[in-house]
Parts: sequence; structure tokens; C-alpha cells
Amino acid sequence: MRIAIICDNYSPHLTTKRCQRVATWADANNVEIAYTPTNSSWLNRIEAHFTTLRYFTLDGTDHVSHKEQGSMIRRYIIWRNHHAHDQQLRTIVNKANIA
Repeated sequence: MRIAIICDNYSPHLTTKRCQRVATWADANNVEIAYTPTNSSWLNRIEAHFTTLRYFTLDGTDHVSHKEQGSMIRRYIIWRNHHAHDQQLRTIVNKANIA
């Protein structure tokens, strides 16, 4: 089975174009590295999920430590996995997919 890894144009992702180590590994493991065009984050479907994670766990917060922030993110992921059909969550994901 061929696996595609989708990378946006974030600068660390672009190093895979210049680094033959990554290209060699991808070829040997039946992996395709696909890049989204510049200014097209809406093509990267995971972006909408990062939008909801940021909305529910980071916006308007002032975590005392990274540990507290990590705990909040873990709690959100657990909640998200149990409430995938939550209307507020779906609204934010759909809005992010359109933007």
C-alpha cells in the first residue's frame, strides 16, 4: 500500500525537497511526499482539526506551564475522540475547511 505524506509550505517541510536522505527513505518505503501549493492550507484537511484544537485548548488561556498546556491538549483529544459528532466542533471544522 502506498502512503502519501502531505506537507504544507512550512519551511522545515521544504527541507525534504533538498535532503536526498528523506527522498531515498520515501522511495524505499513506498511513500510519496506531496506538497500543497502556497497559500492553500484549506487543501490540507488536518488544518481544520488544528484549528479546533487551538480554539478549545489555547485561545484565551494563560497556562502556567507546558505540563498544564499538554494536559489540556490531551484532555481535548480524549474529548474529541468521544464527541466527533458534536455540533459546535463540526461547525468549527466546517468553517475552517471553507476558509
